[in-house]
Formats: sequence, C-alpha cells, structure tokens
Amino acid sequence: MAQFDVYLNPNTETNHNIPYLVDVQADLLDVLATRIVIPLHTMTSMPKPARHLNPILEISDERFVLSTAELAGIPTAMLGTPIDNLKTYREDVIAALDFVCTGI
Repeated sequence: MAQFDVYLNPNTETNHNIPYLVDVQADLLDVLATRIVIPLHTMTSMPKPARHLNPILEISDERFVLSTAELAGIPTAMLGTPIDNLKTYREDVIAALDFVCTGI
C-alpha cells in the first residue's frame, strides 16, 4: 500500500456516487491495520466542489471530486488491490488536507 493509491469503494450502498477511495496515509505508517482514505465523488454527485477543499482529480480520463471533509480511517483489509496512484496530484491533496485541518 502506498500513499495516494486509489481503490474501488467496497461499500455497495455508496459506490455508485463514490466509486473510489484515495489512500492519504503516510507510507511510514503501513504497519497499522487501518488506512486514512478520502472518497472520490463523481462530478454529478458533487456538482459544486469547494475551491480549496475539493480538488478535481482524473482517473482514466474521467474527472472526480476529492471530498476531503469526508476522510475516514478504514481497515486495510477492506481496500483490496490498488487500481491507480494519484501522486501527481500530491500538492492538491495535501493542500486540501491542510485546508480541512487548519482552514489555511
């Protein structure tokens, strides 16, 4: 597991609007039984993303909204195999995390 890995959302109740989860936990903490993830919403399920809080990220030429305020810790065993990695969006994701935690 690596920071910014993308996983399919295993929750059948939400995965229509939130198809992916992005792992934002530092690789240093890979020994923990949980990972901190942020949901990626479809553009239609979050049509008005907040500028600093909800950056737009692309997976396979499709755009998704990072819903930073919905970050959560989930068991590592629920994640399965990563399907992509969004480390190219590192600055945007870290800025959104800073914004949700500090307001700056």
